[in-house]
Amino acid sequence: MQMKIMRIDARGRVYVPKALRTAAGLDHADFVKMGFKGGAVTMQKVLLIEQGDASPEARAELTRASIRMMGKDEIRALAKYILEVEDASK
Repeated sequence: MQMKIMRIDARGRVYVPKALRTAAGLDHADFVKMGFKGGAVTMQKVLLIEQGDASPEARAELTRASIRMMGKDEIRALAKYILEVEDASK
Protein backbone atom coordinates (compact mmCIF):
# COMPACT_ATOMS: atom_id res chain seq x y z
CA MET A 1 0.00 0.00 0.00
CA GLN A 2 1.29 3.45 -0.91
CA MET A 3 2.46 5.66 1.96
CA LYS A 4 0.46 8.86 2.52
CA ILE A 5 1.54 12.00 4.27
CA MET A 6 -0.87 13.00 7.00
CA ARG A 7 -0.85 15.97 9.39
CA ILE A 8 -1.01 15.62 13.18
CA ASP A 9 -3.63 18.04 14.53
CA ALA A 10 -3.27 20.28 17.60
CA ARG A 11 -4.66 17.51 19.84
CA GLY A 12 -2.16 14.91 18.57
CA ARG A 13 -4.66 13.08 16.37
CA VAL A 14 -3.95 11.62 12.94
CA TYR A 15 -6.62 10.67 10.40
CA VAL A 16 -6.18 7.05 9.26
CA PRO A 17 -7.36 6.78 5.64
CA LYS A 18 -10.20 4.34 4.95
CA ALA A 19 -8.08 2.13 2.66
CA LEU A 20 -5.51 1.69 5.44
CA ARG A 21 -8.20 1.02 8.09
CA THR A 22 -9.80 -1.57 5.81
CA ALA A 23 -6.46 -3.26 5.08
CA ALA A 24 -5.70 -3.40 8.82
CA GLY A 25 -9.19 -4.67 9.72
CA LEU A 26 -9.93 -1.57 11.82
CA ASP A 27 -13.48 -0.39 12.47
CA HIS A 28 -15.01 2.58 14.25
CA ALA A 29 -14.43 2.41 18.04
CA ASP A 30 -11.83 -0.39 17.81
CA PHE A 31 -8.98 -0.33 20.31
CA VAL A 32 -5.43 -0.21 19.01
CA LYS A 33 -2.04 -0.72 20.59
CA MET A 34 0.57 1.82 19.49
CA GLY A 35 4.32 1.71 19.81
CA PHE A 36 7.57 2.81 18.26
CA LYS A 37 9.85 0.32 16.49
CA GLY A 38 12.63 0.74 13.96
CA GLY A 39 12.02 4.46 13.60
CA ALA A 40 8.31 4.04 12.85
CA VAL A 41 5.13 4.44 14.84
CA THR A 42 3.24 1.13 14.86
CA MET A 43 -0.44 0.45 15.42
CA GLN A 44 -2.12 -2.93 15.92
CA LYS A 45 -5.75 -3.79 16.51
CA VAL A 46 -6.41 -5.08 20.02
CA LEU A 47 -9.11 -7.64 20.60
CA LEU A 48 -10.61 -7.31 24.06
CA ILE A 49 -12.32 -10.25 25.67
CA GLU A 50 -14.78 -9.63 28.46
CA GLN A 51 -13.16 -10.44 31.80
CA GLY A 52 -14.44 -13.68 33.26
CA ASP A 53 -15.97 -14.92 30.00
CA ALA A 54 -14.92 -18.56 29.80
CA SER A 55 -17.25 -19.46 26.95
CA PRO A 56 -15.82 -21.56 24.10
CA GLU A 57 -16.21 -18.56 21.78
CA ALA A 58 -14.23 -16.26 24.11
CA ARG A 59 -11.48 -18.84 24.59
CA ALA A 60 -11.25 -19.39 20.83
CA GLU A 61 -11.04 -15.63 20.18
CA LEU A 62 -8.31 -15.26 22.81
CA THR A 63 -6.35 -18.08 21.16
CA ARG A 64 -6.71 -16.52 17.70
CA ALA A 65 -5.66 -13.10 19.01
CA SER A 66 -2.63 -14.61 20.74
CA ILE A 67 -1.55 -16.50 17.63
CA ARG A 68 -1.74 -13.33 15.51
CA MET A 69 0.89 -11.79 17.79
CA MET A 70 3.29 -14.77 17.62
CA GLY A 71 6.17 -15.35 15.28
CA LYS A 72 6.37 -18.41 13.05
CA ASP A 73 8.64 -20.31 15.44
CA GLU A 74 6.29 -19.69 18.37
CA ILE A 75 3.31 -20.85 16.32
CA ARG A 76 5.13 -24.03 15.27
CA ALA A 77 6.10 -24.77 18.88
CA LEU A 78 2.50 -24.23 20.00
CA ALA A 79 1.17 -26.47 17.23
CA LYS A 80 3.65 -29.19 18.24
CA TYR A 81 2.56 -28.89 21.87
CA ILE A 82 -1.14 -29.09 20.95
CA LEU A 83 -0.54 -32.24 18.90
CA GLU A 84 1.45 -33.80 21.76
CA VAL A 85 -1.36 -33.04 24.25
CA GLU A 86 -3.94 -34.44 21.84
CA ASP A 87 -1.91 -37.63 21.31
CA ALA A 88 -1.44 -38.06 25.08
CA SER A 89 -5.18 -37.83 25.69
CA LYS A 90 -5.97 -40.74 23.36
